[in-house]
Amino acid sequence: MLVGEALVGEGNEVAHIDLVIGGKNGPVGEAFAVSLASPREGHTPLLAVLEPNLQPKPATLIVPKVTLKTMEQCELMYGPAQAAVARAVADSVEEGVIPREKAEEWVIVCSVFIHPKAGDKSRIYRYNYEATKLAIKRAVNREPSVDEVLEKKDSAKHPFL
Repeated sequence: MLVGEALVGEGNEVAHIDLVIGGKNGPVGEAFAVSLASPREGHTPLLAVLEPNLQPKPATLIVPKVTLKTMEQCELMYGPAQAAVARAVADSVEEGVIPREKAEEWVIVCSVFIHPKAGDKSRIYRYNYEATKLAIKRAVNREPSVDEVLEKKDSAKHPFL
């Protein structure tokens, strides 16, 4: 199982992506199937799609981190965020970050944060695209390394502290 995380952007449109990548027949595949089959109010998982009927490979499941309470919030998740994650996955395969031969074997479960006060669709798209690509790259490359974590842990500053 590969694990990635990235925070990109600013303001209410900031994107925070957490994801796991792994085989369809392993724990990530099981989490993918169970999550898709077990929607919860306000946190309904959705497949990443470039457009209706065109999902990227590896198949990617988006799980909202924040409870979606209004149609406006749903439109942001099922619009720019969904498209951004899908495009980032497809571009990651095209660029060789995700090996093409793994595109049918792997699945991705991707948690997406949309602030309840977010509203700028173009920034939501751009930030979630960048964050997803970065999280995928970090996952595949197993970044950060243990050495980097240990080197930076005492000077690290969390942006929301």
